[in-house]
Amino acid sequence: MAKTYNFWVYITTNPRKTVLYAGMTNNLTRRLVEHYQNKGNKDSFAGKYFCFNLVWFEWHQYVYNAIVKEKQIKEMTREQKEALIAEINPTWRFLSEDICGMWPPNSELLEALGKEEHEDGV
Repeated sequence: MAKTYNFWVYITTNPRKTVLYAGMTNNLTRRLVEHYQNKGNKDSFAGKYFCFNLVWFEWHQYVYNAIVKEKQIKEMTREQKEALIAEINPTWRFLSEDICGMWPPNSELLEALGKEEHEDGV
């Protein structure tokens, strides 16, 4: 039986929706929590600009396709990114809770992610 892989390309924004960050991951929940925990960290773009609110995401089975899509998004203008987001999220509702089950992340979610990483051998 063939293994199914999950890769996510996503766009996050800051609370005022003035800055956009595009990324790619194999675990969207974990990555959103990492962005949240990293808020205010001047050493990373997403942290520096508080980009932890998910506004757009897309699933890919193959990592190559996800990388190509992420690069395409990063080359887009702000206007093009806004149009992409509006296709699935016209009100720019923050989707982090939909993906994580709760938002902001609490100790229960962090514990669940820790167990998941341990089970995956990470």
